Amino acid sequence: MKDISNINILLVEDNEDDIVIIQRVFKRLKLTNPLFIVRDGKEAMDFLLNKGAYSNINDAPKPGLILLDINMPRMNGFEVLENMKKQEALKAIPVIMLTVSEREEDIVESFKNGAVSYITKPMNFEQFVKVIEQFDIYWSLVSKIPKT
Repeated sequence: MKDISNINILLVEDNEDDIVIIQRVFKRLKLTNPLFIVRDGKEAMDFLLNKGAYSNINDAPKPGLILLDINMPRMNGFEVLENMKKQEALKAIPVIMLTVSEREEDIVESFKNGAVSYITKPMNFEQFVKVIEQFDIYWSLVSKIPKT
């Protein structure tokens, strides 16, 4: 198994309950990746471009993977994805859509705009643990991601 524990992960999520669940799942599975959290699309772009409150690159390092919700204030996940893919320095970062939406048009839109995966959030902790376990196995054994 290759070591992906040094990859910075950016979680773009506005729901505090989901953030807590994701943090608990990472802890339970002993995932040691640095996890950075922003709560809306505008904040995500500031983080990625090191602007505003995220101008210090040590506080906002370039992520190796982004977990991106769709429905957020100020800028939704589709807008973040579209803006990212226009930026030469950001377009190679793998983005996984992590959302409650099961709408086919959201899935199509995500892949059309460059997402590498689309995961529907389960509603309970144990289901979410299983999803993240599978995610960890997939990214550790199968997937190759660019060095950022």
